[in-house]
Amino acid sequence: MAKRHKKEPQIVTFKADQTLLDAMRGVENRSEFIRTALLAALDNACPLCKGRGILTPRQKDHWKSFTANHELAECQECHEFHLICHGQSKRSERRVH
Repeated sequence: MAKRHKKEPQIVTFKADQTLLDAMRGVENRSEFIRTALLAALDNACPLCKGRGILTPRQKDHWKSFTANHELAECQECHEFHLICHGQSKRSERRVH
């Protein structure tokens, strides 16, 4: 049977300004903190823009088509925004390109 090789963790570095360094002062395990923060951010990234914060022109066309039958609304209980579907129509099923 072939030996399984344990994958070694790889080191990733990034630049941090003084404000970020000051904010992280006192964090016991910075590596674990950063890993946890990155995983949380990736898990909560917008599925459309993938966390970039902007839409490409084609993504914007798809969004416009999608919003023909969907509404962005604020929840009256928790005040978070969410999508409401108003059903399908021929217009929303048409591909936009």
